This record gives sequence, structure tokens and C-alpha cells, in this order.
Amino acid sequence: MRQKLLTGGPDAVLDHELVEMVLFLALPRRDTKPIARTLIARFGSFANAIAAPPIELRGVQGLGDAGVAALKIIHAGALRLTQAEAKKIHVLNSWDKLIDYLTAQLMRERVEHVRVLYLDTRNRLILDEAQGKGTVNHTPIYPREVVKRALELQATAMILVHNHPSGDPTPSRADIEMTGEIKAAAQVFGIVLHDHIIIGNGMHVSLRREGLL
Repeated sequence: MRQKLLTGGPDAVLDHELVEMVLFLALPRRDTKPIARTLIARFGSFANAIAAPPIELRGVQGLGDAGVAALKIIHAGALRLTQAEAKKIHVLNSWDKLIDYLTAQLMRERVEHVRVLYLDTRNRLILDEAQGKGTVNHTPIYPREVVKRALELQATAMILVHNHPSGDPTPSRADIEMTGEIKAAAQVFGIVLHDHIIIGNGMHVSLRREGLL
């Protein structure tokens, strides 16, 4: 499998083979094939397996803390890679790349996460920062803290982002009202709120494109 990966690239190996190789590095004296197949059967794919919460991964027999840590290291590395790529783009002129990045960050989360993309004068990403994590359908976010952070970073624009764990990205009334509050607070300091993007399961909604911002 290692040779297949090195000569043929990522597409040359199957999901369970990737998991097996990752786990072998953490569990060198174990037969990792049955553990890998169990992970793929339970979570459906390599991506879902590495993105699964640690508490669920610990429920897989034979995985242990070392195996869980190995999978979460791969997950963290994948997210860092997409974030590094996002910092190179002009956010507003690279919509598809932006959505790919946000989907990778949030689509598989089981509870709501709110993030803010802070942008410079050329609409390049300064920082993608988590603002809060909540329940399956609610995360508190405070306009004052969002704007305060923008001022600290000398950001001139922002994009709000959060996920809907239900998979349906349709904005709620609370989503719309919260967006309006943050937009109003930001305008006082000359900071532009470009958009509020909601990520669902393979879908997304832009409040600006829906005429709700």
C-alpha cells in the first residue's frame, strides 16, 4: 500500500487503506486492517472518519487513544492545509474556493460553530477565527466581541460563517436578526460585513445573495 501511495498518489489507494496506513504508524504492532474497515463502515468515508468527534472514535474497539490521536492529527493537518490555501486568495473573487474551504471546515461538525473571516483592505484573509460553539441548533455570538476583534486585527471587512448540523442551510429568523445586529455594529467603525454564509450538508446559503443582508 505504501508503494501504491508513493508511486500512484492519493487516488491509488482506497479509503480503508489510507486509514490502515495512518493507524499502522500509531499502532505498529497491531493488525490495523480490521480497525480501518470498522471505521469506514461506521463513518462512511476516510474524511468522515478523521473528522469524527474523539468520543465517537473511542467507541471503536482496538483504536485507543493513540489511534484516535493519529486520526485527529491528520484531520488537523488537512484543515491547516485548506486554511493556508485560503489565505492566498482574494476571497470575494474566489467564491468556489471559499465555499470549498468553509465546507471542509464545518460540514461534518455535529453542533453549531460560528466563525468569522476577518479581511484586509484587499479582501484577503487575515484570520479565520472561531467565535463560539453551541448546541445542534444554536450558538450565541456577541456583536461587540466580533467588532472588537476586527479592530484589534485592523480588519476592514468580515464574513460571518456558521453551520447547520441538520444539513439544511436555510437561515432562521435568529440568523437573520443576528446578522443585522453585527452589520449595524460594524458600520459604526467603518467595517463592512460582506456576507453571512451558512454551511449545510453539501449545500450552502449566502444571506447577501438571498437579499437578507
